[in-house]
Amino acid sequence: MKLRLFLISALLPMISTASKAAPAQVGDPAPQISGVTENGTTLPFSEVYNSHKYTLVYFFPKAETPGCTKQGCSLRDANVQLTKLGVAILGVSADTVKAQKTFKEKFHFPFTLIADPDHTVSKAFGVPKIFMTNLDTRQAYLIEGGKIVWADYAAATDKQAEDVLRVIESRGK
Repeated sequence: MKLRLFLISALLPMISTASKAAPAQVGDPAPQISGVTENGTTLPFSEVYNSHKYTLVYFFPKAETPGCTKQGCSLRDANVQLTKLGVAILGVSADTVKAQKTFKEKFHFPFTLIADPDHTVSKAFGVPKIFMTNLDTRQAYLIEGGKIVWADYAAATDKQAEDVLRVIESRGK
């Protein structure tokens, strides 16, 4: 009995921490946050929101893992098409600046990666952690005019670009 109570009291904070903030929703204003790029510079997201028709902010658990690599490569391979539609891409994970830089260079990503080891950006978007880890879940948000117009709470890996293109096409813009 004591062991059961101990386990419940030990696990309860982890479970409740994972569900503290609800993820950002379609129609919400995009978080006005800054992040640190793979080059170590601070980037206010509002600069990106204001200088592009769309901004895709996508969260991935860990650089250079199979699913995260597929997700990034999907966006890389469709980058010309996405850019023509006015999409800027920001990829965010809890990796360090050095890890993000290595990941970007290794896979030739033509977009910005954000190092978020303190989870400032993910918390602003309400991105939950993968159960019993400090890794963010895979999510994606499409922003237009400072508002979230699409949210994917179980973002695809190799189909991420396809999903974004389909959403933009359905918006007829």
